[in-house]
Amino acid sequence: MRKSLFVLSLLSIFPSLASAQEDVAEFYKGKTVRLLVGIGVGSGYDVNARVLARHMSKHIPGNPNIIVQNQPGAGSLTMTNQMYAAGPFDGTVFGASFNGLPTAPLLQPNGVRFESAKINWLGSTNRETQTMYVWHTAPMQSLDDLKTKEMIVGAQAPGSTQYDYPMLGKALFDLKFKPVTGYKSTSDINLAMERGEVHGTLANWSTVKTLNLKQYEDKQIRILVVWGAREHPELKGIPLITSLAKTPEHKQALQLALARLEFGRPFFMPPNVPPARVAAMRRAFDATLKDPEFLAEADKLKLEIDPMSGEELAKMLEDIAKTPADVVARVRTAYEAR
Repeated sequence: MRKSLFVLSLLSIFPSLASAQEDVAEFYKGKTVRLLVGIGVGSGYDVNARVLARHMSKHIPGNPNIIVQNQPGAGSLTMTNQMYAAGPFDGTVFGASFNGLPTAPLLQPNGVRFESAKINWLGSTNRETQTMYVWHTAPMQSLDDLKTKEMIVGAQAPGSTQYDYPMLGKALFDLKFKPVTGYKSTSDINLAMERGEVHGTLANWSTVKTLNLKQYEDKQIRILVVWGAREHPELKGIPLITSLAKTPEHKQALQLALARLEFGRPFFMPPNVPPARVAAMRRAFDATLKDPEFLAEADKLKLEIDPMSGEELAKMLEDIAKTPADVVARVRTAYEAR
């Protein structure tokens, strides 16, 4: 009897799943989906998002057209706040943000108008390793030099690692950083570095390989330190920022701050999107990151792909929310310092 009831329950579920899939396909057929990138054109995030957009449509039921629009501002907060408040909430828009955005309500609440737990996270294309590099003529030659020589760091805005990590380095280890904000993209900062306006900046290693690989190979840029919890196989011998952490308090603060690198390149939909459409977009995102054509183009552009699903990203945020309040306060104070 129980077996019969189980079979009947399965039969009742499968038609509803099939119907939901058909409804999603019918909705998206002939539609245009917008991918809003909260960073300027030409940045590593922008390149990454555009490659994803070129391949994701074929994995979404109904195969809608995907267009990319850039809405930089306030470390991706401008785009995210607007999408969170005004949508649209029908599944025709999704966003790509700085990796610090998921933890912004916890660490940088000023200007935040969203709750991370209510956002529909689609996932991330990779987990990142950050490099801090300078132009070859800069006076600082090593991590130790940052204890005595002021490094002018080009940054887009508070909320980006280009600003946040130097501020944390100042607070925890008294490193001599002076972030200068207002640049639209990493490409703009690189040009400013070549002109001598700034000494250098921070960027994901995948971004450096996309935008600066020849400069790195020709020793025009020099990597001083890696911001990450573990050594990257391609960056052996370059010191980790964690090597400066000598106390439990410093180690906990860095662990919280570096968690954003696990988010890498986060993509999301606003709240209140019909669950079936969120599920379809999540599975389309996952499928795209296994697509041979996508992977081939990513490899050609030197984009690192190490995906995280939307469910994994949401679970990480749940765990981060349990961080002791004093550790959160220490990192938040560093980010808010001027």
